[in-house]
Amino acid sequence: MTIRFALVITFRALGPFEVAVAGRPLPLGGAKPRLLLATLLLQANRVVSADALAEVLWPRSAPRSAAANIRTYVHSLRKRLGDAGVGERIQGRAGGYVVQVEPGEFDVAEFEARLSEAEGAEPQAALAALDKAMGCWRGEVLADLAHSHLWSAEVARLTEQRFAAQERRVRLRVELGEQARAVREIRELLAENPLREELWRQLVLALDADGRRAEALEAYTQAERVLRDELDAEPGPALSRTHAELSADTALPVHQLPLDLPDFTGREELMAEVTGLLRSNTQPVAVILSGAPGVGKSSIAVRVAHRLRDEFPDGQLHVDLRGTADSPRRPQDVLAELLRALGVLDPAMPRGLAERSALLRSKLASRRLCIVLDDAADSAQVRPLLPGTGSCAVLITSRVLLPGLPAARTINVEVLTGEEAAELLAGIVGHERMSAEPEGAQEILRCCGRLPLAIRVAGAKLAHRPNWTLTVLADRLSDERKRLDELRLGDLAVRSSVSLSYEQLPGSTARAFRGLGQLGPVQFPAWVVAAVLDRPEADDVLDVLVDAHLVEMVASTGEPRYRLHDLLRCYAVEQAAPEEADSRRARVRRVIEGYLALAVDATERMPIHFFGMVPELSGSWRAVRGAGEPNAWFEAESQTLVALVELAVDWQLDDLAWRLTAACTPYFDVRALHDDWQRTHEIALVAARRCGDLCGQAIVLRNLGQVALYQDDYRAAADSFRESLRLFEEAGDDRGAAIALAGLSTVSRVTDDDELALAQCLRALETFERVGDQHSEAVVRIAVGSLWLLRDCYATAERWYTDAYELSAAIGDRHREARALQQIAVLHQMRGNLGAARSELNRAIAIFEELGDDHCVGYAHQCLGELFLRSGDLAHARLLLVNSLSVHRRTGDRRSVAEVSELLGELHRRQGQPAKAREWYEQALAVWRELAAEPQAEAILERLRTDPLTGGGRVAGRGY
Repeated sequence: MTIRFALVITFRALGPFEVAVAGRPLPLGGAKPRLLLATLLLQANRVVSADALAEVLWPRSAPRSAAANIRTYVHSLRKRLGDAGVGERIQGRAGGYVVQVEPGEFDVAEFEARLSEAEGAEPQAALAALDKAMGCWRGEVLADLAHSHLWSAEVARLTEQRFAAQERRVRLRVELGEQARAVREIRELLAENPLREELWRQLVLALDADGRRAEALEAYTQAERVLRDELDAEPGPALSRTHAELSADTALPVHQLPLDLPDFTGREELMAEVTGLLRSNTQPVAVILSGAPGVGKSSIAVRVAHRLRDEFPDGQLHVDLRGTADSPRRPQDVLAELLRALGVLDPAMPRGLAERSALLRSKLASRRLCIVLDDAADSAQVRPLLPGTGSCAVLITSRVLLPGLPAARTINVEVLTGEEAAELLAGIVGHERMSAEPEGAQEILRCCGRLPLAIRVAGAKLAHRPNWTLTVLADRLSDERKRLDELRLGDLAVRSSVSLSYEQLPGSTARAFRGLGQLGPVQFPAWVVAAVLDRPEADDVLDVLVDAHLVEMVASTGEPRYRLHDLLRCYAVEQAAPEEADSRRARVRRVIEGYLALAVDATERMPIHFFGMVPELSGSWRAVRGAGEPNAWFEAESQTLVALVELAVDWQLDDLAWRLTAACTPYFDVRALHDDWQRTHEIALVAARRCGDLCGQAIVLRNLGQVALYQDDYRAAADSFRESLRLFEEAGDDRGAAIALAGLSTVSRVTDDDELALAQCLRALETFERVGDQHSEAVVRIAVGSLWLLRDCYATAERWYTDAYELSAAIGDRHREARALQQIAVLHQMRGNLGAARSELNRAIAIFEELGDDHCVGYAHQCLGELFLRSGDLAHARLLLVNSLSVHRRTGDRRSVAEVSELLGELHRRQGQPAKAREWYEQALAVWRELAAEPQAEAILERLRTDPLTGGGRVAGRGY
């Protein structure tokens, strides 16, 4: 009796094994239950003996409990199927078991039914049936199960049926005029089954039927080579006969170009340049597309050649030179391939390289072809392949520069622009998906470094995983250690592309590449390569890396600088062997020692003398070339220096971490780079404490106190200065202690403890005079004068300012000279001598501008603006105050922002603009409240309460 089942169940064996009920996959348990059910299905509706099942489950030796175990597995499967309402499908029989399968439930039976339907049908109907038959396949038979030899005959039968169906399907496509589609399908099949001669024959016939005779002949040549290399055999009679028939007429144009990428994006300017060089030429012309792995050189070449198809009526030749393979193709072999495509039969093929090259030039002289030579290894490989006369064009792609082809024009291919990269990704994953997660998309593009190959892999991965969000992939790509693993899908992989270039490098160059990868995402000058290799110079090694496009030059002023693309850097880090840990640490140390020496040298030559401690050098490695102009050098290297501080801590080079940080502080100070200052010093403090260096800790803490002072965090500043003072005193460093004490005096002054501030200044001054530090002495003398000025002791303040000015001028410290002039101008202003004040301020501003100190120019403009405000020159006052406000906001000086905002309020009040005046006063009030400066805030509140022009009683309701 036939059992009928109500629920829809599907058994799938043509691919990964799967059972689905009502369209939902059913969990089957472990490997052995799955193997048991698969074995029953391969003989569906037939009894399979328990012995046969035991041999499948335990191929080496079945346990004594095999029968009991099989019953357990059957019971488990019945229960799982029973939970889905189809548990009765597996039934016991005498000596074995059977699985009941109805028509339409088993993909193997469905496949064979469609094959039967195709037999004897009309071509169109047969093709439709075969399409349905092939739709049953999702991979190899039972692809995810360990195969048993008991299955071999059935698996082989099904596999052969699949091949036969595929071959018949492409024959039908050719018969029905679908040659292009047939060619694509045959090439896909050949990728999996390159030794199947019938597929090669069908490819030759399909290409010829599509009017691509030269490609058909090239396909035969490729088949011949594959069969010879893999089987040491010649093509069989059927394939040879097909080739002989086609060889009778080879005068047709050749069209060998690969398929143009349908989602090709951007590059319009570059392609316009290339096409302009190649078209309308009256003599041979060659263009080389050179660039890094995965940058898209081959895709550009193919697209350009397709665009120029009408310009070259005799067709296009395309050859993969395999320049990055272990064994690049020999020019002699490539010449034979090109000559065959141009109609030269094997009996007429010259033997020698020179003769073949000469024959190629003869064949090309009277033709107009576009020749694409992809992935060239070097100039020697390409030179014999070039035309001598005529109007052919040659487009060459290479990962290395080809200087031995002087007549060729080289164009470097860079990564995509941000807009092009986004468009490429959107073309793969869909614009809606991109716009739904713009941040995730941007992170993916950042991790891919706008490299086309990486974007294609990432996009294909997302396209094959529609349930993934872009953020999921972005998070997976964010870990640099796993990034190259993520950028891999099928035969698309960034790592394998880069490895082709890396494996061509000589030993020392490969070592340099690995070492540069350790430095992180930084730009570096040429001497860094020498430091990595521990050599005085390594320009030759750098040249090789640049020529191979593994290192790129970046735009810079002065000394050239270089970088590794982020994905190349990830690859370089991967190549470092664990046993090289000590040598890798030594490489990093040499690089940081080199930077430290240059930073200390640049600091000592800066035009503004730093009021702080410049560290002593550590280590012996020095760059051959110096730092150049100090501020320009720091500007070019600042981000690298910050990154190297973190790198030093990562490698536990703690002494270098705090020294390099301290060496950068004068530049941070001049340029008001407070974020970099804060971040590097917090890292450096950990390093200095870890290595137990008292002076290092003291220097870093003093600098942290100074930046906290700039940020108006007076409590943090005082804490840092006090701890720095204690450590300097413990280390016996009197000068350092005096510098920390001077910092404490500044905190005391701004927190209105003038008596303590003056005492601290005088103690610091005594030390500076004793140790002979005249630059610091001038700084403190200006500070003492300011403290006397706060007490309205003008004569005493003037004496201290004048002493500071004369000392600064005597020692050539122009910065302190200008600072003294600025304070003397303030003194003149307070005495009511506005003309003298303006004169001194102009002198100070001229010096600050000459020194490039924008920060102090801002302060001086504030003073001069206030001076113009008091004298009634409101137009000049407004210009200077707005300029100074911009500087203060950029440097984060909130106290000065509040002061200038208050002055601008006063200026608009005088101009009769109460609304604007109130706006500026309110801005100042908000900042004073942020700073917890109650006296200043209360003064503004009182003005807003009582001044009829800016508010009076009308603003009481605003909470003033």
